[in-house]
Amino acid sequence: MIRISTIFIAICMVLVAASLGLVLYSVAGISGTESAIVALTALTFLILYNAVSMRLRDRSDVGGQIADLSRGTADLARQVAEFGRRLAAVESRIAASNSTNSDRIQSVIGEINELGGLVRQLATTVAAHEDLLAGNAPAPAPAPVSRPEPETPIDLAAPFEEKPLAPPLPQPLPRPAPPTVQIQAAPPVQTANGRNQTQLLATLRNAVDENRIDIFLQPMVTLPQRKVRFYEAVTRLRDERDQLIAAEEFISIAEASGLIGRIDNMVMLRCVQVLRRLMVRNKDVGVFCNVAASTLGNSTTFAQCLDFLEANRALAPSLVLEFKQSTFRNLGPAETENLAALAQRGFRFSIDHVTDLRIEPRELADRGVRFIKVPAALLLDPKQASASDIHPSDLSDLLGRFGIDLIAERIEGERAVVDLLDYDVRFGQGFLFAPPRPLRPEGASATGGASPNQAQDIQGSNGSATPTSGATSSAPPPQRITGNAALARRI
Repeated sequence: MIRISTIFIAICMVLVAASLGLVLYSVAGISGTESAIVALTALTFLILYNAVSMRLRDRSDVGGQIADLSRGTADLARQVAEFGRRLAAVESRIAASNSTNSDRIQSVIGEINELGGLVRQLATTVAAHEDLLAGNAPAPAPAPVSRPEPETPIDLAAPFEEKPLAPPLPQPLPRPAPPTVQIQAAPPVQTANGRNQTQLLATLRNAVDENRIDIFLQPMVTLPQRKVRFYEAVTRLRDERDQLIAAEEFISIAEASGLIGRIDNMVMLRCVQVLRRLMVRNKDVGVFCNVAASTLGNSTTFAQCLDFLEANRALAPSLVLEFKQSTFRNLGPAETENLAALAQRGFRFSIDHVTDLRIEPRELADRGVRFIKVPAALLLDPKQASASDIHPSDLSDLLGRFGIDLIAERIEGERAVVDLLDYDVRFGQGFLFAPPRPLRPEGASATGGASPNQAQDIQGSNGSATPTSGATSSAPPPQRITGNAALARRI
């Protein structure tokens, strides 16, 4: 539609041209024809001038619009590039997530395969039990030794997941309860291997003087994967006939006679040697070393231990010092100060021999405790729900809020493992996974087998565990062991 300004300009140009022709006709005396020609010529020039000026004005407007369009196109291109970058980032994240999920699936598949192997091995063991029960087959004859008790050699090549068979021996091991040895003037009390207190004290002194203190390693595994994460150093004493004496038989006499400090020093030295060998190939492995309460309270003995631990301070994250629950409940000023000195140097602590679940996690965490070992039977005991301030199923979460890991020890059945998983227990220890295994005396490292004179071992290093049945010589072939267990077997 023609704009009003354009019509007005056209009318003005016609009037100007007509006025020019009229002036020429009336004033200059030019004829009417000539005056009309001049008027038309002037009108033509005015029209041309107006057209050119309008074209120039439109060109500038179009140029501005084109510039605006170019800027908009550039902004759109930048936005498209940003969207492309974000899309590429999303695609990379999706690809990484798919790769992670694939790795997890492969890990789950591997664990399922391991579980399948465990199930097959369990079926083999159950079949062997049924054959023994059905045929009333007698137990394998023990090796002829001079000991009065029957021997069952420890099959250290047995896999961790195998539960040891219980041989039907006619005369069981005469250990109805953990013996409490005391020095007294009454008639001598016979120990489990036939020695009285005086003989056992002499044997203990000779063993300490002749460095016949052996270290056994028992693994602690993650649940439910059953991968070895830590080892506990279990102390055993060898007499003159190279027969093993469990810690529960001599620990009380050692504390009463003042020899426990020397024993703890020797055990710490062995633990450091073992830990250095294990950490060559696996930096995540840890070793639990038991320390007696009398060592913590004796200033002279503790000073020697502290100097040794200070020299090996670099191993503090992997060397865990283990104390009894009664030790922490009866700490005196000297013990508290010595415990703080160890914690200040970066050493972590563990509590074992737990008898009840009345635990103060905040206080223990402030003292440097990072692990608590509770017997599986105590955790699964229904009476503990009413006897303690917290239900056993919530204990792991409560301890975890203060940086303390719960370890279920003395696990001897698969049913206990299933129940402990419902309690969110992350670590387990017991004969179900592996018995304590000896070390080579010259290298203080793990071996793959036991000597013929080694009797059935007892769980725990300070003598409160219950003896269990040893593996027989007819155990099924061991399955492939990986992780820290294989490393300990190769050392």
